[in-house]
Amino acid sequence: MTATTQRLREIGQSLWLDNITRTMLEDGSLRHYRDAFAVTGLTSNPTIFDEAIRGSAAYDAPIRALAQRGLADEALFVELALEDLRRAADEFRAVHAASAGVDGWVSMEVSPLLADDAATTVAAAQAIHARADRPNLFVKIPGTPAGLRAIEDSIFAGIPVNVTLLFSREQYLAAADAWARGIERRIAAGLDPRVASVASVFVSRWDRAVTGRLPGPLERGLGIAIARRCYRAYRERLASPRWRALAAAGASPQRLLWASTGVKDPAEWPGTYVEALAAPDTINTMPEKTLQHVASAGRPAEAMRADGGDAEATIARYAAAGVDVDALAAQLQRDGAAAFVASWRDLLQRIAVKSAALASA
Repeated sequence: MTATTQRLREIGQSLWLDNITRTMLEDGSLRHYRDAFAVTGLTSNPTIFDEAIRGSAAYDAPIRALAQRGLADEALFVELALEDLRRAADEFRAVHAASAGVDGWVSMEVSPLLADDAATTVAAAQAIHARADRPNLFVKIPGTPAGLRAIEDSIFAGIPVNVTLLFSREQYLAAADAWARGIERRIAAGLDPRVASVASVFVSRWDRAVTGRLPGPLERGLGIAIARRCYRAYRERLASPRWRALAAAGASPQRLLWASTGVKDPAEWPGTYVEALAAPDTINTMPEKTLQHVASAGRPAEAMRADGGDAEATIARYAAAGVDVDALAAQLQRDGAAAFVASWRDLLQRIAVKSAALASA
């Protein structure tokens, strides 16, 4: 463990990797990150798998074998991804056990093509979790207005959920309410309330959205301010009577996760978002290059203030410059959902093309 990663662990933040490849599993890189950099989990998405399949021959033999079993399209991808994620989950099983299920998680996306159908999303989430056969696998469901019912129903069904595509305090609170309703329904039904969940707030896309639209000093900082506003809401929920009632019944808190924490500007220090979002009782999932930079930088981080610090003053400056934060949050979520759909379709197309090429080789 390096000085920087040790400091983040002391603050109370979990470090997860926002990446997975079969090569990383086979050459020991993931184990190295776990042991040397204190990485205690990982997240994945369709783009990550698409890039992994495109950039390596490591998936050729597995794709051929799955195709020979009669799998194709989405069914082939899900099984291909689960092969990797089962192995990754096993790498973190000891962490998961030692933390009593708080840490040591991996994540698998439910099809974004189902986003407007809550019942089908829940059924798909149940199928993924059952086929994974690992207690430390989250199913990712977007926290869009259409996804909130699926989140609540999935939690009620006992499926651990990573709520993704959250961009604002209001979106985070809506997702947290959906999780809480699912837990309350389980308590009322006499079921175990310990169903794990994380709420993933995306950060860097805020700054990318305003780049070129505002004066130089305002091109950076909005994403961090929004995250700090979300953190204040998170701390307030953990102090609320509603949460205390859930905790008294045996529930574990839904943790806040920082996503999209790699910088987009090559002139910016790669660990900018990591350093700024060092918050107790949170998770930061970061790209591989960001993790490597942060681990080697040796820059100590200071813990984020529970009240969000200067978040509101910073957001007010953006509002004065003409940024409608609520409207932009809604747009970022819509754009993110559309991008997930596009990535999913690109991934399935890549797998189809590769399957055909391998079959004719």
